[in-house]
Amino acid sequence: MDILFSFVAFFFLALFVLGLVEPKYVIWTKNKRRINVIKYYGSLFLIFFLTSTYLFPLGEEVQRIPVKNFNVSSLLSSLKDKIKKDTPALSEEVNVSQDYSGKLRVHFIDVGQADSILIENNGESMLIDAGNNSDSKLLLDYLRKNNIKKLNYVVGTHPHEDHIGSLDTVINNFQIGKVLLPDIIHTTKTYRDVITAIKTKNIKATKPKVGDTFNIGDATCVVLAPKDKKYDNLNDYSIVIKVLFGNTSYLFTGDSEKDSEEDLVRSRISLKSNVLKVGHHGSRSSTSEAFLGEVSPKYAVISCGRKNDYKHPHKETIERLRLRGIPVYRTDESGTIISTSNGNEITFNVTPGSYNYPK
Repeated sequence: MDILFSFVAFFFLALFVLGLVEPKYVIWTKNKRRINVIKYYGSLFLIFFLTSTYLFPLGEEVQRIPVKNFNVSSLLSSLKDKIKKDTPALSEEVNVSQDYSGKLRVHFIDVGQADSILIENNGESMLIDAGNNSDSKLLLDYLRKNNIKKLNYVVGTHPHEDHIGSLDTVINNFQIGKVLLPDIIHTTKTYRDVITAIKTKNIKATKPKVGDTFNIGDATCVVLAPKDKKYDNLNDYSIVIKVLFGNTSYLFTGDSEKDSEEDLVRSRISLKSNVLKVGHHGSRSSTSEAFLGEVSPKYAVISCGRKNDYKHPHKETIERLRLRGIPVYRTDESGTIISTSNGNEITFNVTPGSYNYPK
């Protein structure tokens, strides 16, 4: 093949030199000028030179094919083997279904007309809210049953008793990494108890900002709300967190209501999530049509109490979910709900609940 390379190179060079002397012999267009000789043959020679360093080594493989058996299929097979040999990274199949180390487990703990969510992955964990004051023993027992010794993150979405009621007990009884609280102060004893527990454990409460990120194992958590503004409703100060694990995602909304949801929709932040923890226990003041359209969840989870005094979940919210064909999982019907993600698929330990609502 070295001889062939030399011959072709010499042929191009000869035509090039001839063209510089007598352009009419090597240019077939009407404009037989030396500048065109340089342009045409220079380009051809450059293309030949750039491709020859890759193509000509194939000659060794081609020469191995007996002449009597030579055909196009044999040549293509030889070329394919050569390409695979020279580019091993491209010859390997790409597995788009990544094997994520450890599964993500999300526990929607049945704390009645309240919220408490435990998230675990690869030995790390986060607790979002801690039910009412009366749920202390229930939560301690549940966390210990699941071998929780340290909570890397504890989140009090907003300072209402049905979300931070047992947060002080949790902080006092477990090793805590960081505590996230919204930038709003409340005057209740429940809130003061939480602050006292934080100070006693010498933990600094962090006030997260929109766009903050942190990890729970291999899961990425992104803070989406609240915005740095004043709200009239304490619920709208709820910390909203999107948890991404592989190709799956969960959106935890606390008690976010209309104003916070509108801010989220206007922000143009991607709200799309596979699982939506429906805001404010399924109240009509949350989960607006616009917000639900942006999240476009495959599943919805509602944490509310059996025969609660607020008649949660409300008809309007349930109907929005039903009309979109979104399966609803409810703690008032199924008790504690555990969702598991392997990074590609999401499963639940219970069957979907009903679209019934209190009359």
